[in-house]
Amino acid sequence: MFGKAFSKMIAVRHTALTFVLGSAALLGQPAPGQPAPAAPSSQPALELPVIMRQKVAAGTTPTGTKVQAKLTIATLVNGVVVPRDALFSGEVTESVAKSATNPSRLAIRMDSAQWKSGAAPISLSLAPKVYLTAWYYPAVMPTNQDYSSGLPDAANHPKPLDATGAYPGPRNPTAPPFPSPDKDTGLGPASNISQHRVLMKNVESTRNSEGTVTLTSNRSNIKLDKATTYVLAVGDLLPAK
Repeated sequence: MFGKAFSKMIAVRHTALTFVLGSAALLGQPAPGQPAPAAPSSQPALELPVIMRQKVAAGTTPTGTKVQAKLTIATLVNGVVVPRDALFSGEVTESVAKSATNPSRLAIRMDSAQWKSGAAPISLSLAPKVYLTAWYYPAVMPTNQDYSSGLPDAANHPKPLDATGAYPGPRNPTAPPFPSPDKDTGLGPASNISQHRVLMKNVESTRNSEGTVTLTSNRSNIKLDKATTYVLAVGDLLPAK
């Protein structure tokens, strides 16, 4: 009699344990005494390569100035594919010229993106906001051009033939480097850019507790032109692989 009661109690406990394990599996939760599953890997940081629609200079462009930038590559943002040439709109949130004791400071926040789908305009509010970072994509010129046509180079022809101000050829295999913060080259958008982003020279970035990214330079005033492909992001970016 006692043996039958003991066996029945063991069977009930086994049934209850099986129910608990099955419920945990259905709910995606670890069973009692089992290790928790590894957390899913984080999503890659959002990067938005853009070209500014207007020039911006720290200390010259007032804080609060409305700015726009054009996206150069279609990018997935908050589950929405934002097409190339979409306009990002925002404002200058900080603009301070370099002084003898303090660095130049510049911060730009983008709040929304707009583009057209057929005849219908589409607007996307950015949450979280994206900011100008210290990264950019340098312009490059093709090096496999045919020079048999006798196209002159900069050493033998004093006047440029196109708006870039540089002749393609052995003496000028690449486009001019990233513009100096104190000199505006006035170049048009580059026909080709590097596949790897690099940091602006002598420019650092900081991020405060509210997430705002601010660029600083102890060497000169920070200036943005309308030719360079800059990078917008939610926060600081790691070096490109």
